[in-house]
Amino acid sequence: MNNWKKNVRKVVPYTPGEQPQCRNIIKLNTNENPYPPSPKVFEVIKKFDSDMLKKYSDPSAGMLVDSLAEFHGVGRDMVFVGVGSDDVLGMAFMTFFCSEKPIFFPDITYSFYDVWAELFKIPYEVKALDEDFKIRKEDYLFDNGGIVIANPNAPTSIEMKASDIEEIVAANPDSVVVIDEAYTDFGSETVLPLVERYDNLLVVRTFSKSRSMAGMRIGYAVGQPEIIKAMNDVKNSYNSYTMSHLAILSGAASVKDKQYFQETLERVIRTREKYAGKLKELGFSMPDSSTNFLFATHESVPAEEIFNRLRDKNIYIRYFKKPRIDNYIRISVGTDEEMERLVEALKEILS
Repeated sequence: MNNWKKNVRKVVPYTPGEQPQCRNIIKLNTNENPYPPSPKVFEVIKKFDSDMLKKYSDPSAGMLVDSLAEFHGVGRDMVFVGVGSDDVLGMAFMTFFCSEKPIFFPDITYSFYDVWAELFKIPYEVKALDEDFKIRKEDYLFDNGGIVIANPNAPTSIEMKASDIEEIVAANPDSVVVIDEAYTDFGSETVLPLVERYDNLLVVRTFSKSRSMAGMRIGYAVGQPEIIKAMNDVKNSYNSYTMSHLAILSGAASVKDKQYFQETLERVIRTREKYAGKLKELGFSMPDSSTNFLFATHESVPAEEIFNRLRDKNIYIRYFKKPRIDNYIRISVGTDEEMERLVEALKEILS
């Protein structure tokens, strides 16, 4: 073995959802929004001055920070932005989880959490969801080096009550509690109001789901000024110019279009509820979803078979070959037309 290979950091990487390059597919596997971003975003793109590409972007992303601060009714010093919520979460791991105590997160959740813990050599313990795939707040009331909870959780789609999260935050004043609210706009109760009362709470959001901007890579976090400053100090020690001019301008434009944002959310929620009912008629069962996806299992046909046969029909959903959830599929909510084609395909498969 060459000597340099002995010093390589070895990790098992995160496996993202498949991004097929072929056309004429129905893509319901990565929880993207089926509708386009706000028209105001396209106005920004149309008017974008290409001369700006020669210059560094604003390292503070001030325009976007100001828009988000106004939208949430907080000070600009309470907002951190990054290249997607993955970047924001990664910065949070690097910034706050530096003790010798293990951090806590669920055993079934966003599978990037354990990857970051391994990458940054952070000790961690996973806490098992109960038999109904719900987070048990009691598991997070022990001494720890930090806590990460996705709410609603993924891939289960289940919401944890804000009052339970507050109990966890209040019980852990010596560690930072990160609440990943990637899907909260689709029907769950946000814990953002708690930020004013707890200096150890960080709430992370993304533009990839509810704002239809997965390809633009915009994420952000809200917390008290001291916690945000700590993250910015780490970011500026790693890479100051993380966001492009176009992302900053487009993100700010999206935030300002509140009407379009709300209308799109309502369309997704209506479709989710409609097709959850149709799937149940076909023999599927699933928890009530507070997200833009359904986490479903069939009464007689294995999940992996359904996944493979749908793929043969150019319909892509997500399948996790993991303990406890290897008989479940995750279906992103598409347009009504896409979901109807999914149902028709499932009828053929199940017959």
